[in-house]
Amino acid sequence: MLSSIIWTPLVFGLVGLLVPKRFAAWVAMFGAVITLGLSVGVLAGFDPDGGMQYVTDVSWIPGLGVDYSLGIDGVTVFLVLLTTIAWIPAIAFSAVRGVERPALFYLMMAAGETATLGAFLSQDLLLFVLFFDLMIVPFYFLFGIWGRDRGGENDPEGSPGRGLVSVQSATLKMIVFTLIGSLLMLVGAIAAAITSADGGELSFAISDIAARGIPEGSQNWIFWFFAVAFLVKMPVFPLHGWMPDAYRAAPLPALAVFSAVLSKVGAYGFLGIVLEILPDAAVLFQTTMLILAVAAIIYGSAMAFTTTDLRLVLGFSSVAQLGFILAGIFALNESGANGAVLQMVNHGLVVVPAFLIVAMIAERTGSEEVGPMGGLARKAPVFAVLFLIVTMATLAIPASANFIGEFFILNGVFETDPALAIIASSGVALAAFYALRMYQLAMHNPLPEGSDSREISLRDALVVVPMVAIVVVLAFSPQLILHESSPATDATVGVVKEIAK
Repeated sequence: MLSSIIWTPLVFGLVGLLVPKRFAAWVAMFGAVITLGLSVGVLAGFDPDGGMQYVTDVSWIPGLGVDYSLGIDGVTVFLVLLTTIAWIPAIAFSAVRGVERPALFYLMMAAGETATLGAFLSQDLLLFVLFFDLMIVPFYFLFGIWGRDRGGENDPEGSPGRGLVSVQSATLKMIVFTLIGSLLMLVGAIAAAITSADGGELSFAISDIAARGIPEGSQNWIFWFFAVAFLVKMPVFPLHGWMPDAYRAAPLPALAVFSAVLSKVGAYGFLGIVLEILPDAAVLFQTTMLILAVAAIIYGSAMAFTTTDLRLVLGFSSVAQLGFILAGIFALNESGANGAVLQMVNHGLVVVPAFLIVAMIAERTGSEEVGPMGGLARKAPVFAVLFLIVTMATLAIPASANFIGEFFILNGVFETDPALAIIASSGVALAAFYALRMYQLAMHNPLPEGSDSREISLRDALVVVPMVAIVVVLAFSPQLILHESSPATDATVGVVKEIAK
């Protein structure tokens, strides 16, 4: 079942190369829908108290102790579901508008989904590293081929000059950052397997490494090899340097899933791998990681309300949100970890419609800068309401699922370090400022000349409304996630808590 989930998107992406170009998008869409159906089937048969389930374990490279090992638990079951949900509107949004070289575009989208699902489901450390590295390859092509050069933040849209962001430089910077992190993680993975074997049979199985244990001295330096890779992938300040240029150059449908899902692989790496195999180091560096998390919250929030580019408002908002997620993980208690899992799902579900709405705003105004915008709600009440719901979820208004996730996280951090929790809580107030500013400047005020206030079309509503509906449902029923994920997160954090005592 898990292998089917991983490889189905890629199979349909390859089939899309063989059909007429006009059908490539719908073949990819069909593959994404089937993958979603498989993930829903796994969730329907999932037992929250059953530990690792749907396990596949086949010897792959026996001489090195590498297995094709897959499994799903209470955390990854929702990250897999998030992935399969997020890809559908991104593909549909592109399909109804059309793209150049569609067969190749949808193959790259499908390959990105396959690699991301593989990373979430891998239970062998070297297999995880492989999928972790493969994730960036299709997005390199998606950003590099279908992205576009953009002018600086204060320049007219697309004009050359100071602050020009070229696709080539943006994608190169993204690749350099992520590959350095990936190479460090590969070294860390090999070191973890060798040190845990202690002269015995080599195994890269995460469960074997965790059971055997890694000497505390080795854990301390291996920890940072993994941490750098995951912090870059999320990204978290100060290892986010690739993010602004890449976000400004990327095609929005690809950027939507990139921001929503790929960043969660880094967060999952901390929760599902680092805490499992490096618990002593996690305790030792807990305060350092919490400080990094709080710095990301403050920095991301501050940058989000100083930038005028809607892409970067959402991009820096994501940096802040991932700071909250990192803080929840390294609170090293049940409240923080459960809040982190809930917030991973919440952020992914919110950011996909947010980026697609940015694309619709750009179609109406000819710009993604908030300066030339205004008045788009005048003849588009439904469009305005959809954007308002996404905005309210972004700022974590009370009664939203994001608010509940942040509450759990801040409660967990407060149990660990009250001072850092108080500082982190300022991110909630800052989010209200930049989110409401974004909405007001786009939807209200006078309608500028050349802007077109029009209602959302039926085809766009079919893409965006289901995502917004899921966000609303989770606001009233966050227990749908918490009930299933809590046993897995509590078990993971419980081991670390015992060490910290």
